[in-house]
Amino acid sequence: MKYVLIIYGNQELWESIPPETRDRVIGAVDAFNREHMASGELLGAYGVADAAQTKVLRLRGGQPAVTDGPYLETKEYLASWYLLDVESDERAMEIAGKLHAAADFKEIEVWPILHEAPPVS
Repeated sequence: MKYVLIIYGNQELWESIPPETRDRVIGAVDAFNREHMASGELLGAYGVADAAQTKVLRLRGGQPAVTDGPYLETKEYLASWYLLDVESDERAMEIAGKLHAAADFKEIEVWPILHEAPPVS
């Protein structure tokens, strides 16, 4: 079964962390990624740019309208996500629990994936 692990970021919090601590966090996340990619349970790990670099697309009268954004009313935003393929909820939670480098700063949401588009043949 596949799961997505979602981690939210806060730019002010990240920038307040001493550089040596940030380096430790990045190193721990890289080690986590290598370990779980090697096991085949981690299909991908993706960090996204901060909200200032994001665009929002809305349809207006059937035409796309693109704006800068999102204009967040909170300091938190989607910072990264992981895609797992594991045998059980318990294993997904076990792997999420090992992502301490991220969890030191934010909680981790674990979402089961209920539908996946079929591969193109």
